[in-house]
Amino acid sequence: MTSTFTPSGPARDSITPEALRSAIAVADPGALLMSMVHVSGDLSLLDEFEEQVAHAKRAQAGGGTATQTHYGAQSGAVATPPGQFPVEIAAAIRERAAEVLTSGLSVQLGLPEPELFRRMASLCTVGTVDEEFVPLLLEQAGFQKAQRRIPVTRTPAPDFDVIVIGAGMIGLNAAIKLGEAGFRYTVFEERDELGGTWSRNTYPGAAVDTPSHYYSYSFELNPDWTRYYPTGPEYLTYMQGVAEKYGLYRNIEFSTSVISAEWIEEEQKWVVETRCQDGSVVPYTASAVVTALGMLNSPNIPDIEGMNTFEGRIVHTAEWASDLDLVDKRVVVVGTGCTAVQVAPNIIDEVASLDALVRSPHWIVPEKAVVNDVPEGERWAMRHLPYFQNWFRLKAYWLASDNLYPVPRIDPEWAATHLSASPASDLVMQTALQYLERSFPDRPDLWEKLTPDFRPYAKRIVKDPGFFAALNRENATLHRAAPARIHPGGVTTTDGVYIEADVIILATGFHLEFTTSIDIIGRNGTKLADLWKNGDDPRAYLGIQVSGFPNLFVTAGPNAAPNHGAGHNITSEEHVHYVVECLQYLVEHDYASMDVDPEVQAEYNREVDEALDRTVWAHPGAEVTGYYRNSAGRPVGPCPWRLVDYWTMLREPSVDHFQFTRHSV
Repeated sequence: MTSTFTPSGPARDSITPEALRSAIAVADPGALLMSMVHVSGDLSLLDEFEEQVAHAKRAQAGGGTATQTHYGAQSGAVATPPGQFPVEIAAAIRERAAEVLTSGLSVQLGLPEPELFRRMASLCTVGTVDEEFVPLLLEQAGFQKAQRRIPVTRTPAPDFDVIVIGAGMIGLNAAIKLGEAGFRYTVFEERDELGGTWSRNTYPGAAVDTPSHYYSYSFELNPDWTRYYPTGPEYLTYMQGVAEKYGLYRNIEFSTSVISAEWIEEEQKWVVETRCQDGSVVPYTASAVVTALGMLNSPNIPDIEGMNTFEGRIVHTAEWASDLDLVDKRVVVVGTGCTAVQVAPNIIDEVASLDALVRSPHWIVPEKAVVNDVPEGERWAMRHLPYFQNWFRLKAYWLASDNLYPVPRIDPEWAATHLSASPASDLVMQTALQYLERSFPDRPDLWEKLTPDFRPYAKRIVKDPGFFAALNRENATLHRAAPARIHPGGVTTTDGVYIEADVIILATGFHLEFTTSIDIIGRNGTKLADLWKNGDDPRAYLGIQVSGFPNLFVTAGPNAAPNHGAGHNITSEEHVHYVVECLQYLVEHDYASMDVDPEVQAEYNREVDEALDRTVWAHPGAEVTGYYRNSAGRPVGPCPWRLVDYWTMLREPSVDHFQFTRHSV
């Protein structure tokens, strides 16, 4: 393999000895070491540090050091966190970097052959990267773009139009890749700006809980993230920049909502009706429709008795009021998921009092990087050190992906006598429990209130951005309760406590929808909403296609979420790649449409249910509500497969799984 490296950001004259020294002092050692190998072409560096790592592991094993979790929890002696080099080896890497990189930053080794790449990836992550992961890592770390599988010998016909619904992460990705593949497309976005959830959620502290350097498009890396976990505004700025670079704005119809889509069998087309800002309804025809709405869109506003009597202000975090003044206000926050945990520490300094109503607490783990800035030296390294950014991204993905796959899976023998699902699950639980006790050393009452009664991963694991610290403040009170009734001047909780309030913040999440808010009608007049019981029991082939709805691609559909690790961005790229491959197959073979065989879809979902039946998502150990599961307790969000397996499934369509229809003569 060959590849070239071009520094991004400021001009090369900013590569000074001082800047280089500052970068070496703070840059991630694994990515720094790999950059040294690219610059020098000296593979003996791999030998040298592989031996040092092996020696450290032997010493650690012999010394009986601590057991670790993926979150760094330890018991016993202090151990090196997963994916990190021991302190002395990290220091040795920096010392060698000062020798190797000062001679210049020209590249002697481009993208290595697969086996060498696998070896480098293993050392970078201080782990073992098997051969099966290499193609995925090459793409997801941005070393190369997704490789097309369907041979491209024909271009789409002029009337082969594609409609994309939604201009969030997946919608923008679809626009870019459809355009690059030569398909005419239009994106309809009901809001007046792009960004999806990151234009909608503007509450204080809104942020991504996936690392910045991974939560971005693999083909559009950003070296200038200011935080290791991006804030909502910074991520929105990133998306706007991508849209500008690829000229997407000219193909996006803003303030235009899609109200219906109907498949016309005789024409082998979709008729899509839209409602414009002025209320007018305009129909469009398209050969294919791609929904890019995600599954969490409509705010979940609880029906609490007396809401209309409250004399203060009630605001949902997804509908944040820019004029809301919280200074010296008595504030009640309802909810305990990622949003509530972000809001509380970001308003605690200005409010008179904060009462957090926690009905069902999540497992909360420590993660210092959630609130840490990226040092300027490391940002400089991202821009200027050859391939540093790629290896940094690879490492961020690797440590939060299929390494975590065993954690939500149930070990029946272990689970029979433990709340946790397995030894791996128990390590995560102990991490959370130890963190809880450390955070409130003199408050066993809070230990009880903040300890969940369900298995780890049955709901989303929350990385603490300062929630526990906020609860330690004198003006904060935690209630293990929900609001029972709202009065003109406050809230009565389900445990009978009355709380005076000026503002009530509903951090209560979203309704699970899976596109059922749109009236989608397939063959024989079948409505998708009816088939999916208004979103309560959605089923699809590969989480994307539904039998009876030709050329409809429901991205981020049922059982497609990577809930054991990584982030929504990998789903975005997997699904968009698959859509383009399917459409190209139609073009190449002069087909008008493809429709998944109903038996194939049924068998796929049987396999999904069987795999999920061995997870905490199906058997959480206690009654659990949330968007992972439907009203019958079936997991409808989580994908049961390893990320590498799902990625492989989506490289190209299995054509024997479909019924194809040719264009009418």
